[in-house]
Amino acid sequence: MPAPDSLRPHTETLANGLRVTLRHVPGLKRSAAVLRVAAGSHDAPLAWPGLAHLLEHLFFLGTERFPTGENLMAYVQRHGGQVNARTSERTTDFFFELPPATFADGLERLGDMLAHPRLDEADQLREREVLHAEFIAWSRDAAAQRQLALQDGLSATHPLRGFHAGNRDSLAVEHAEFQSALHDFYRSFYQSGQMSLSLAGPQSIDVLKALAEQFDSQIPAGEALARPAPPQLMASSQTSYQQARESCLDLLFAFEDLPSASPQALDFLCTWLNSSKPGGLLALLRQRHLADSLKATALYEFTGQALLHIEFTHANAQTAAQIQPLLHDWLGFFAAQDDWAPLRQEFTALLQRRQETVSALQLARWDCEGRDGPLLAHDLVRLREILKQLHPVDNVTGQWQLPASNPFLQTPSEAPRAGLIRGQTSAHRGLRTFAQDRSRGRRERSPMQFSQALPDNSREGAVYLRWQLTTQPPLDLQSRLDRHLEEVREDARQAGVDVSFEPSGNQWLLKLVGLQTPVPLVLEHVLAKLVQPLPMAQAAYEPPPIPIRHLLKALPNHCRQSPALPMPDSDQSVWTTARWDGLSIGLSTATQGALGPVLARVPGIASEDISLAMAPRGQRIWHTLQTHGEEAAVLLFCPTATLALADEAAWRLLAQLCQTPFYQRLRVELQLGYAVFSGLKQVDGQTGLLFGVQSPSVSAAQLIAHIETFLAGLPALIQQLDDASLTDQQQALAAQLQIDALPRAQAAELLWQGKLAGRPSDYLERLADAILQLDRPQLRAAAQGLVDADGGWYCLSNGACLTERWQAAQ
Repeated sequence: MPAPDSLRPHTETLANGLRVTLRHVPGLKRSAAVLRVAAGSHDAPLAWPGLAHLLEHLFFLGTERFPTGENLMAYVQRHGGQVNARTSERTTDFFFELPPATFADGLERLGDMLAHPRLDEADQLREREVLHAEFIAWSRDAAAQRQLALQDGLSATHPLRGFHAGNRDSLAVEHAEFQSALHDFYRSFYQSGQMSLSLAGPQSIDVLKALAEQFDSQIPAGEALARPAPPQLMASSQTSYQQARESCLDLLFAFEDLPSASPQALDFLCTWLNSSKPGGLLALLRQRHLADSLKATALYEFTGQALLHIEFTHANAQTAAQIQPLLHDWLGFFAAQDDWAPLRQEFTALLQRRQETVSALQLARWDCEGRDGPLLAHDLVRLREILKQLHPVDNVTGQWQLPASNPFLQTPSEAPRAGLIRGQTSAHRGLRTFAQDRSRGRRERSPMQFSQALPDNSREGAVYLRWQLTTQPPLDLQSRLDRHLEEVREDARQAGVDVSFEPSGNQWLLKLVGLQTPVPLVLEHVLAKLVQPLPMAQAAYEPPPIPIRHLLKALPNHCRQSPALPMPDSDQSVWTTARWDGLSIGLSTATQGALGPVLARVPGIASEDISLAMAPRGQRIWHTLQTHGEEAAVLLFCPTATLALADEAAWRLLAQLCQTPFYQRLRVELQLGYAVFSGLKQVDGQTGLLFGVQSPSVSAAQLIAHIETFLAGLPALIQQLDDASLTDQQQALAAQLQIDALPRAQAAELLWQGKLAGRPSDYLERLADAILQLDRPQLRAAAQGLVDADGGWYCLSNGACLTERWQAAQ
């Protein structure tokens, strides 16, 4: 997408008092809105912890104008967007992203639900049960409890030490006092003076402003409220404390009376503190075996207060005596820099690149949070005060260095325009000569296919490389690779290229997605790392995920058959003996030319056809996995009966039709839990429907029974759908697959899955046509095939297989 004209968005305050930021980016495929309310969990009455969180939930129940099925959540899901909300300490955010053609309707629904929420007591009681389920999961989640424990050193009177999540006991819905407090909170804070709206999309500023004004007209008018300052973060004169836990050291620093500025001041400090490059703090800690990783993040910022957390892995209370002096010595070196001119220049370049590559939703979020521009004079004043309160040393003793410049930022971000064949005009840009078609055919028969499905004159592209292993990788290979590739991946991310390299069974997939011009150089650096000796790195302690996330990560390995493999001779032989293939998407001729020599260095045996052995079809197979935590979780994956495009089309439409009713039935009506979802999932080119539920009160056997009951009613649901609604659903789904409407990363993933399924290069066009051609009998037959498990069912659960209809996995 073209670079924004400025790092700063257009800002103004509308007639009704609503503050807006508007960002026009012509190349965006989606439009996004973030509505921030200046009220959060710390602003709720002390007598009713969780009141702000409950109110956030109530907004999504639908309104008289847009009831369930037509409300914001259902509308966004139907059009392939994303929507959510978050209640933080001092703010509540509502956000969504949609294709531009449907954006105005989404914004209208957001305004209506905030202006006319359902606050009936019966609705409150139902949502209170959902919050209670979330509270139980939160209280059992190791990561959440660790985050809570980080604040144990703060003053007991500060709201950060309070309980704000809300549960059945704290939300006394039946009491008149609670109802009065809830309505007062809504009237006080949910008005224009307390709100800011950020819009980002390909629309012009004038169009975005008109949409913002329409939204503003729906919201009750009001003025900004002055909220009392919280008490001091620390009860004593100390401004920091440390905590030691399982192979980790946490340092917490509290700041008071900071000058007003954007969050960029603390972001700037964390960016360079986190650097792993030579001459920095982390490099020295590793050299002296004091810590393996360092992560600095801002935990809290409000008015003049802030809280900085620095986590050191593979460190403890004993090594803290050596780590802390080195930290303060590095801070002294950093504070002594003269206005940080080189780092500010690079920081601005980082901001520019990320604004060129991120989604509309992320842009709108940054604009809303004030993370949208370079450091200004008042940001530097705040930074200097932060450094002063960190107590850096005056006499620096270490041989510190500023981080080296990011090599990938030196490449131009603008991709070369595709050249024209002699005699062509720009109107013929999509045409190719016979010689070009022959060249394309040779490429498609090579291990690396150069897809022609996307235009090659975009600034963004993608490269997928897959290795099918013939030896068993060491158990610690991923942790050592993550450490080895850390600097390259971070530099690539800053330059606009996301790099992921992850195993799945006996294969490893490397993905580079983003600005295409740096891609060849990034890939060259990654491949060079693969043939180097790997460092010895201990895996950092990671709190176990909640059960449903554990199951999601394990799903791909349970949908295929992976044979036992011999052990490798060395780390490098894992790659040199593997077979590899790949796909590049949307790359210009110039980028393809630069990529060619790099591909010659890919380790392994080039292979044009790597096929994966899928698990047997037509069976109901139950996999029991051990997960952390007591809550029951079930994941059900239902593949298509065949790889035919018509089956995929039907499954995609079924997934769209199921999404809202499944959520409504299991989460809203049955209140089984807070983690309830369904959708389409592709694993190694195999398309399937995915249903997931985690519940604090219902067993795995009961959960799968509820899912099966829902699926049994699917044919009837299709029969009851009127013709106009069915056609609308088909058209909405087909529109999501149009090349010019798909964000590049999403298009790349679809095309990669299409390659794995053996689809032709015009796969997406054919798929959209197949969806539009589906009739009701075909869809009903597909639904019955789903119910009958014609393609098999794979259930992953932390509960035992208790029903005769299921076969326990071996």
